[in-house]
Amino acid sequence: MTTSATSTDLLTNVHDVLCKEFDENCYVVRGKYHYYHYLCDDFDDRGWGCGYRTLQTICSWINHNYKDIKKVPSVREIQEILVQLDDKPKNFFGSRQWIGSFEVCLVIDKLYDIPCKIIHVNKGDELEKITETLKLHFENFGSPVMMGGDIDCSSKGIMGIRVLGRNTSLLIVDPHYVGKEQSKDFLKNKGWVKWQPLSDFLSTSFYNLCLPQVNAGSVNS
Repeated sequence: MTTSATSTDLLTNVHDVLCKEFDENCYVVRGKYHYYHYLCDDFDDRGWGCGYRTLQTICSWINHNYKDIKKVPSVREIQEILVQLDDKPKNFFGSRQWIGSFEVCLVIDKLYDIPCKIIHVNKGDELEKITETLKLHFENFGSPVMMGGDIDCSSKGIMGIRVLGRNTSLLIVDPHYVGKEQSKDFLKNKGWVKWQPLSDFLSTSFYNLCLPQVNAGSVNS
C-alpha cells in the first residue's frame, strides 16, 4: 500500500507567505499543517486526487493541533476507509475516482471522531452569503476548510477569509501543484497559494465546504 509523504518532505503553513497582506479584516487558520499536493509522496494522482490531498492537509493540521495520530492516511488508505464505511463500493479501492467535501467529512469523523459542518452554496455568485459563517469558523475553530464543487470540481484548501465587502477573498492553498520546489515564494508567485476574490469563482458551479468543528486551542504539547 502506498504510504503518505513524511512531514520532513513537505512545506508547512504555506499561507504564511501572504502574511504581510493580513490585516484586521483577515481571519485565518491557526496552528501548523503540512502542504499535501499531487505527487508529493511519489504517488501519481494527477487529474483526480486533489480532494484526497486537501484531506491530507487537514489531517496533518488535526495531528499537530488536536489529536496526535502520528500518521496522515495515504490516498489508498482513504479509499479503504470509505469502502469500510459502505460509502463506496469495493471497486472504489484502487480506482481514480475523486472525492468531495462529504467524503472528507466521513473520513475525519472516522479517524478522529471530529464532526464537520457541511455548507452547500447553490452557485458561485452566492458565496458572499457564507462570508460571516467562514469568518466565525476561523475565529472560533481555526481549522482548514475543504472546498469542492461540480462544474468547478477542483478541490481547494481554504486557509482564511479577507472580508472587504464586494472585494472579499478566500485564502486558497491549491493541491494541484506538481513538483519538488521547496519555496513558499515560488508557490505564491505561481498562484498555488493565493487570495482569490469571491467574484473569481464560477457563478454556474455549486460549492460544498467541509468545516471541521475542532478548536485549534487544543494544541498537542
